[in-house]
Amino acid sequence: MSCRRVGAAGLAAALACAALTGCMPWEDEPEQKKIGAAAGRQGGKTDQSAVRKEKAARAAKVKANELGQIPVLMYHRVVDRPTAPDDRTPGQFRKELERLAVEGYVPITAAEYVRGRIGVPPGKHPVVLTFDDASPEQLTLDGTGTPMPNTAVAILQEVAKKHPGFRPVATFYVTRDLFGKTTPEEQTQMLTWLRENGFDIGNHTHGHRNLLGMSKKEAMTEIAKGHELITELTGTDPVTLALPYGNQPSTKSWALKGRAGDVSYDYGGVFRAGYTPGSSPFSKDFDPVNLPRIRSMDKIKKDDCARFCSTAWLDWLKANPSERYTSDGDVATVAYAKFKAPFMASGFTPYALPY
Repeated sequence: MSCRRVGAAGLAAALACAALTGCMPWEDEPEQKKIGAAAGRQGGKTDQSAVRKEKAARAAKVKANELGQIPVLMYHRVVDRPTAPDDRTPGQFRKELERLAVEGYVPITAAEYVRGRIGVPPGKHPVVLTFDDASPEQLTLDGTGTPMPNTAVAILQEVAKKHPGFRPVATFYVTRDLFGKTTPEEQTQMLTWLRENGFDIGNHTHGHRNLLGMSKKEAMTEIAKGHELITELTGTDPVTLALPYGNQPSTKSWALKGRAGDVSYDYGGVFRAGYTPGSSPFSKDFDPVNLPRIRSMDKIKKDDCARFCSTAWLDWLKANPSERYTSDGDVATVAYAKFKAPFMASGFTPYALPY
């Protein structure tokens, strides 16, 4: 039996399915939802109002704000000698990860973000780490299947080991140039390793072509070819798409859902390249066809860092903690201070936990 659920109205059916099969009601669900099996398992003579009051008290204690903003950071190559503005050195990348860990951020994948599966501890803040273009500097494996030193994945794992609770997960937006591997066997090996180690794989189109100005058929073909590549190598459909150069097609919805030949795609979210922190998936502001990412970059005088770079935005979120997504630690609820209620999307009313 499948636990697929469509729409918030299916909560009771989903929870009944979970009770019968043991699977979570969000499994295989392509939309952003936040449903907790725990909410449906409070049985017997449990005083639901008392349980809810206790949850609200815990949420208030950590100042939970699950309608707050989530930084989605965008990385490209991690190299000793940067040659492009989006390159980062191993030292710069490590420093930023260390900062995230110290400031209470916990990585989640892009798929978890758009689906609302934000299971981070109480008082912690989700962050989404994304990598574009699938370069060897992001991941190269040695003969034993271990990430090579100073690759992005190796550094992420080292920081996570140093800071327990800092999950070593990220989303890789891949094209046909899969980490420099050319054979299907090598490409399958790389993507399989990522999936088996908790990483998420997203579509970055097949040939990294600019979708701006393409016809509907051209744009959908380019997206569908990238989607098919991932599906054939992993056996699983990607959940999100990152737009090459951050440019949307002339009709935004073509990137979210479409079909070319026998291949169809239906994404939970489409990411651009740059701008601001992202909205909570439970907020009215969440727009799955237009999700922003922040460029990983340090402050440089007389540039546009204040609008686009990670250092400036992490500084801003630290200085404005009430604007940041803070978890209550309970995936069965959407917790927030009562006065923020007008900002919550109506579809999540059954899971609201105002305090």
